[in-house]
Amino acid sequence: MRYKIDHDFHIHTYLSSCSNDPTQNPSTILSYAKNNGIKTVCITDHYWDSEVEGAIPWYKRQNFDNIIKIKPLPIDSDIKFLFGCETELNRFNTLGIPASRYNDFDFIIIPTTHMHMKGFTLTEEEAQSEDDRARLWVEKLDAVLNMDLPFHKVGIAHLSCRFIGVTKDEYNNVVKKIPQSELTRLFTKASKLGVGIEINTAFNEIMYPETVNIYKTAKDCGCKFYFGSDAHTPNDYEEKLQSAEKLIDLIGLDESDKFIIGR
Repeated sequence: MRYKIDHDFHIHTYLSSCSNDPTQNPSTILSYAKNNGIKTVCITDHYWDSEVEGAIPWYKRQNFDNIIKIKPLPIDSDIKFLFGCETELNRFNTLGIPASRYNDFDFIIIPTTHMHMKGFTLTEEEAQSEDDRARLWVEKLDAVLNMDLPFHKVGIAHLSCRFIGVTKDEYNNVVKKIPQSELTRLFTKASKLGVGIEINTAFNEIMYPETVNIYKTAKDCGCKFYFGSDAHTPNDYEEKLQSAEKLIDLIGLDESDKFIIGR
């Protein structure tokens, strides 16, 4: 049976500084879910814990005391709400969530491709080099997979996104420089660990052949996938759902490829 989008595990609210849209709230998200057959949604605002050193000013505001304000989440007979977060990996591969907080979340998203945050997630020099960004794509994902994490409730966010390269050509150049052998190695490891791979169509680059190859390789290695709209405003949903349906067909996903939190 073809993969069905019945969940959205990557949604921001007004508590994420990159959203800051008061209409992006649990009530609006509930309406989105009801209107689109979504049965489970997970709130994943940006998060860097105050106990972890090295946060830039933008992330210092995104501490636990801030994102917990979204609770209590709606209770609905048809829609299940989960409390999660999108944490961060800095240029030293330090993760913004301490082990003491793992149990506070239903789901933890880790992005490895935020290569636009120069000086924080990578150096200024690395940001200027396509070779370095391809190397970091591999090294950052490898670093996460080598961590002691509750992988049954961890997702790897947008492995393909505009932050890898500003222009179409630059993006494709970086992706082409990632060795196929490394993709296979990493996704074989990810499959064994049980971590979720995100279907995220927040960026048009998702449809490039080089991008589709990333996800096809993950599927071939046995990885499981979840959908994340990465919505920041109520205007984000429809286009991202439509794009995700196209990507699902391009990858050839079916229900057996679905990531289930906790399994």
